[in-house]
Amino acid sequence: MSATEVFLAHRNLLFTVAYELLGSAADAEDVLQETWLRWAEVDLDHVRNQRAYLVRIATRQALLRLRTLGRRKESYVGPWLPEPLLTAPDVAEDVELADSVSMAMLLVLETLAPTERAVFVLREVFDLPYGEIADAVGKNQAAVRQIAHRARAHVAARRPHGVVSPAESRDALAAFQRAVETGDLQRLLDVLAPEVVLLTDGGGVAQAALVPITGAGRVAEVLGRLTGTASLRPAQVNGHPALTVHLRQELDTVIAVHLENGRITGLYAVRNPEKLSRMASETALSRQA
Repeated sequence: MSATEVFLAHRNLLFTVAYELLGSAADAEDVLQETWLRWAEVDLDHVRNQRAYLVRIATRQALLRLRTLGRRKESYVGPWLPEPLLTAPDVAEDVELADSVSMAMLLVLETLAPTERAVFVLREVFDLPYGEIADAVGKNQAAVRQIAHRARAHVAARRPHGVVSPAESRDALAAFQRAVETGDLQRLLDVLAPEVVLLTDGGGVAQAALVPITGAGRVAEVLGRLTGTASLRPAQVNGHPALTVHLRQELDTVIAVHLENGRITGLYAVRNPEKLSRMASETALSRQA
C-alpha cells in the first residue's frame, strides 16, 4: 500500500484519537493535516507497525495543540463545551467508544493534564500497549503505567455513574421534548432530576448563560422559553440520543443530556455557531483501522 492508502485506511481512527484528546473536530482535522504532512515524508520500508507510527504522530500533534487550546479556553466566554458530532448508528453500537465520546465523559477528560489525558485515552479507549503509549507521549513505560493509574483514579472519581440503555435515553428525551414543546412545566420537572445542571456554550457569539444553571426549577424556567418558538428534533450526537433545536428552520442549538435513574442530571447546550458545522453530515468515528 502507498503512504496515501495507509493514511486513508487509518484516517477515522486518527481523527477519533485526536477528537478525544481535544474535544474539537476543527482542531482534530488540523491534527490530521499535520499528521499527513509528517507521514508523507516517512520511508515506509523502515516502519514495522504503521498503525502505531501514525497514532504516535497524531498524539504528539494533538498534545501540542491541546496546550494551545488550553490557553484559548482560559479566555473563552462562558462555559466551554466539546464540539458536537452527528454520528452514525455504528458508534452507538460500540458502547465503549460511545461512552468515551459522550459530552459528559469529554468534560471529565478536560479535567486531566494533557499527558494524563493522552495516556488514559490511548490505554482505556484504544487499548494500546504501554510501550506504544510511551513512544507516543515521550515517556518511559514505568512512568506511563504510573500516569495511567493516576488518570484512571481521577476519571473514576468524576465520571458519570450508571449505565443507561439507548432505549431509556430515547424515552427520556421524547418526554423532555414533549414537555418543552407543550409548555407542560410539571412534565418537564418530572423528567429533570432535582439537582440537574444546564451548561450553555455560546462562545460569546450566541446568547448563553455565562455560568451553569442548577436546579430543576431554574432549568425548567430557561427551557420554557423554547415553547412555541423552536422546533426540537431527535438526533444521534456523539454516539447518544440528543436533540437539535431549530429556529426558522435553521439549526440553533444542540442539546446533549446525561441520565441517571431515568432522569436528566446534565444538559449540555451548544449554541456557538462555530461548533455546529459537524451537525450537517455524519462524522465517522472508529477505534479500529
